[in-house]
Parts: sequence; C-alpha cells; structure tokens
Amino acid sequence: MSVSGLIGVVHLRPMPGDPAHRGGGFEDVLEAAARDAEALVEGGADAMIVENFGSAPFPKGTPEQPTPPHQIAMIARAVEACLRLGKPVGVNVLRNDVRAALGIAAATGAGFVRVNVHVGAYVTDQGLIEGRAFETLRYRDTLDARDVAILADVRVKHATPLAPVAVDVEVKDVLRRGMADAVVVTGTGTGEPVSPDLLAEVRAAAGDSTVVIGSGLSPSRAELAGLADAAIVGTWIKRDGRVDQPVDPERVRRLRDAVRFRGA
Repeated sequence: MSVSGLIGVVHLRPMPGDPAHRGGGFEDVLEAAARDAEALVEGGADAMIVENFGSAPFPKGTPEQPTPPHQIAMIARAVEACLRLGKPVGVNVLRNDVRAALGIAAATGAGFVRVNVHVGAYVTDQGLIEGRAFETLRYRDTLDARDVAILADVRVKHATPLAPVAVDVEVKDVLRRGMADAVVVTGTGTGEPVSPDLLAEVRAAAGDSTVVIGSGLSPSRAELAGLADAAIVGTWIKRDGRVDQPVDPERVRRLRDAVRFRGA
C-alpha cells in the first residue's frame, strides 16, 4: 500500500511483565489502545500505527534477544481493534523486530510496518543493532505479503551510525539495496523535531520515493510537511503534548488542519 498523510501513533501501555507495569491486565492495555484509536479517527488522522511503547526497555528483536511472545500477541490484538475503525493501520515492534511486525501485519491485514534499522548498523540504547533487510524481504515474500509496505528509518532517533555514512548514501541504500517502500527521518529522540536541513537532504536523495517525518511534527513546524509525503506523530497529539497521556482528538484536528504534505 502507499503511505500518505497524518499517521497517529497508538502507544500501547506497559503490559504485564513490563518493568513499568503498575496493575491492570491485558484488557486494560487493549481498552486504552482502542480509545486512542477512536480519538485519532475522531480528529481526522489518515492512518495509525501501533507500537509497544510502554514495554521499555526494549529487546533488540533479534533471534538472540526476541520480543516476548505475549507482547507480539497483544500488539496483534490492538492492531485488529484499530482496523475495525476503517483506517489504514501499521505496526512497529520495538526496538527492531520487523519480522514480528510483518507476521502481525500479514495475519491481521495491516498495511505497513516500520523498521528502525533496515540496512547498516547503529549504536543504540539496546546496544549494536544491525539491519536485516536480507531476511526481512524474504520473510515478507514467504508470507505472500508484498502489499505490506516497509517504512525504514534513516538517522533513526535514539541511535548513532556505527560508522560515518553520508545521508544521501544511506537513503539510497535503504531504498535501492534495501528495497524499502519509504524512508522515515526523525529528530534525536521521541517527540524531538527533525532538522529542516536533514529533512531537505533526505528529500533530495529520495527523489520521488515516499518520505515520512518520524518525530516532532507540530503546528508550529507545519512547513516541514511540505517536504514529506506523510508524518508519524505520537507526542504532540496527546493531551497537553505529553507522551504518557491519551490522544486528544482536538490536537489531532489542529495538526491535521495546519499541515500540507507534498503534493496535497
């Protein structure tokens, strides 16, 4: 599928087994996710993406450090609940478990996945994470899920490239050698704005390919949307702009009305 417009994030709460979990069970997680999804639709978001944000600290999502099975199951349940609202839904399994995300997408009918490190290698708070494009693309084929779009980060937040690499080279590697369907570019951390210069550099290197802003878009930075085809927004659309609060449909509406994406 093609990806465009305002993509609101459904941040799943801490689950049983997570260090930040403070009571309630899986049903509470699901109910909160459903409320946030409904608020996104009410506010006019074009799509949404579900991620296990409350499950920090995250595993790498590798065979040696996999995502716990109960988290994968819970994400799948939340994705199904979101899909019932009739909007496109994506999956991001933190920190970098695109295999689990693709499995969830194929099983539920979700339209896209996000992968933080698709090619190359990054030093992160989880340690060294290496791209697994070779496995990712073949697994997608195995599931007969080529219609599930892969949104791959460049200069991903909370991370630093292991070795110096030019931005334009990384963008081209992600799109051409990694065969991603879109590139995502972020600020340095959750809710942090992307540098206008970095966004412009990514836009130029991506050509006609889809570019997605991955953090920090707000009405005060609405002009950035003109260089992108879509934006993933999780923090600003929450009540009072706090990531730990529920989605505020009025803030979703304000952001939707403020931004104009490339080609819109």
